[in-house]
Amino acid sequence: MKNLLLTLSLSVLGSLIFMAPQHARAERIRDLTSIQGIRSNSLMGYGLVVGLDGTGDQTMQTPFTTQSLSNMLSQLGITVPAGTNMQLKNVAAVMVTTELPPFARPGEHIDVVVSSLGNAKSLRGGTLLMTPLKGVDNQIYALAQGNLLVSGAGAQSGGSRVQSNQLNGARISGGATVERSVPTGFSQDNILHLELNEDDFSVAQQISDEINRHFGGNTAVAEDSRTIKLFAPVETSAKVRFLADVQNIPIHIGIMDAKVIVNSRTGSVVINRHVVLDSCAVAQGDLTVEVSQSNEVSQPDTPFGGGQTVVTPGTQVSLREQNGSLQKVNTSTDLNHVVRALNGLGATPNDLMSILQSMKSAGCLRARLETN
Repeated sequence: MKNLLLTLSLSVLGSLIFMAPQHARAERIRDLTSIQGIRSNSLMGYGLVVGLDGTGDQTMQTPFTTQSLSNMLSQLGITVPAGTNMQLKNVAAVMVTTELPPFARPGEHIDVVVSSLGNAKSLRGGTLLMTPLKGVDNQIYALAQGNLLVSGAGAQSGGSRVQSNQLNGARISGGATVERSVPTGFSQDNILHLELNEDDFSVAQQISDEINRHFGGNTAVAEDSRTIKLFAPVETSAKVRFLADVQNIPIHIGIMDAKVIVNSRTGSVVINRHVVLDSCAVAQGDLTVEVSQSNEVSQPDTPFGGGQTVVTPGTQVSLREQNGSLQKVNTSTDLNHVVRALNGLGATPNDLMSILQSMKSAGCLRARLETN
């Protein structure tokens, strides 16, 4: 039992990440914001991959592959007799996805991702046939075609083969050609908007003040905690230079809000700064966790020796199991020390995540808790 608890505690400690305390730091506006309306657009298409080495779709289970090939052959002037049982072991139906970057012009090349749609065993060595890529408006914006590249490699040792990559997904570098650009209002209006990556009233106002300090007047106005309105030049080249100067303005960001991020799949916990816990008691399964405030008094060794009595706040963490055994750990008020104490007492990752969520609901965890 002790070995099991030790293993659990070490595994949780290995997945626990504590970041150093944050201090005021300089960031550029480009690292904190993005320009509203200047974004990429998702494209998607359905296509066929040919030239596989017998690892394609099993047509009895994926009839849409046979139907797609018949439609393609008919467009090329080849008629397949009805009822023909085509054994297409070298063909696979795939979905093709990509991101059309902003300001992309016809003739530019972009990367695409190809993913198997049927039950093909591998796409290695295949070639994607011409596939139209459509946007949400069902318009064709790019055409994809080319040889697939399956990343990763397999290893063979002692007669057993170990595969370390996913064979049903591949990429084509520069595999799509842009056929249509997405219209934007960038060159038509002199009013632009900066969007903060994370909403913060103080940062929005600080960015607005710094822009006005550099350009004067009411060049920037903070509309809310995420949006900043900019009054830019009307002429396109002057607008580009204006935005280039704005994005390189340094902003001194203070300490951000305390945040605790818990990954429910891996059990990892990330704390971005020191978080202080208040007194609370949490019952989780067979465990009962009590966090109580206590003061430690440190007095000088000799009276009238010039020393000073120091009172240090602390936290006592108690873990009670179902059998009634009680263990106590004296630690500081920081959440990272409390989590380490819980790990040392044998709490599993699931127990730890549930305890943190309960502490947040009870109001004793004064930090933003995010679960991924």
